[in-house]
Amino acid sequence: MSNKVHLGHTARKRFGQNFLTNESIISRIVGAISPDNDHVMVEIGPGLGAITEPVAESVDNLCVVELDRDLVERLESHPFLKDKLTIHQGDALQFDFAQLKQPGKEMKVFGNLPYNISTPLMFHLFEYAEEIATMHFMLQKEVVLRLSASPGTKAYGKLTVMAQYYCQVVPVLEVPPTAFTPPPKVDSAVVRLLPYKDKPWPCDDVDMLRHVCSTAFNMRRKTLRNNLKTLVTDDEFANLGIDASLRPEQITVEQYVAIANHLCRKPTQD
Repeated sequence: MSNKVHLGHTARKRFGQNFLTNESIISRIVGAISPDNDHVMVEIGPGLGAITEPVAESVDNLCVVELDRDLVERLESHPFLKDKLTIHQGDALQFDFAQLKQPGKEMKVFGNLPYNISTPLMFHLFEYAEEIATMHFMLQKEVVLRLSASPGTKAYGKLTVMAQYYCQVVPVLEVPPTAFTPPPKVDSAVVRLLPYKDKPWPCDDVDMLRHVCSTAFNMRRKTLRNNLKTLVTDDEFANLGIDASLRPEQITVEQYVAIANHLCRKPTQD
């Protein structure tokens, strides 16, 4: 048996598969997710069911989105899970999570996300934030550090601003490579994302916020004045109470939203 084979399934590099095998970490993650029948439970990438099985034990139904057809077949014929799961075979990045809605129930979404798609997948899920009560994801530790970073730190960037615009971010636990088969080359961590019901800093247009962040963080070493010169004048920075000589990681989520809203509300030049 190679160390890439677990429960008879060979981990596929192209799907970024690393299977969680450490029982005590699995039970801590399930405890954090706290599965119940009052929510639509949704797992992304159930894989070989390390988290799927214990979650399914405490609920009537679990929706799963899985890309790998071999794993879907395993789940469909699994003696215990086959009656518990609603399986959607396909790419979570393209998946319309709104179709899982049930009357009067929000979703609890969780998954051991393939590291190569974790950032775009989170951005995709943020679009459904209003339908979601909690999200718990296993990610590369450095991604969790970026999600939860504070202004003025190296990890603070576009991902931080966008995640903290939509959600409260709470790191839950760190997971060493030895908890997986095959062991990944990086440390992992579980993060809890709690979408705001009422956003503390509402934005007129999230696409504008994304554009401002991309432009600002494009060159981290330069000042806001330099990076945003095509968008915001010195006078406008002054009116917003933002020091244009700061670097992009030195201003808060609230200030990024203020810049985006200012640009949305600015009369267009003829």
